[in-house]
Amino acid sequence: MSDLQEYISRRKVADGTFADGFEEGYADFKLGILLRQAREAAGLTQEEIAFRLGTPKSTVSKIENHAEDVRLSLLRQYAEALNKNLDVSLVG
Repeated sequence: MSDLQEYISRRKVADGTFADGFEEGYADFKLGILLRQAREAAGLTQEEIAFRLGTPKSTVSKIENHAEDVRLSLLRQYAEALNKNLDVSLVG
């Protein structure tokens, strides 16, 4: 177990509020990271993807850093700007 995983495990036990919101917060964080990594793999800056989306750079930053409020239609446009397809699935 990594130091980070160990910290998270201990924190979940010690702090019920942290534990309650962790999974949702982590999912939002992970989505933002995946978007940033896809943009970087395509060799694009935030400015370039913003231009392709027709939005300000601050919108791209918000998408990548605060993915909890991103609309599905904007995610689809983001994927298309990277010449990718958006694949959404529900898992149990």
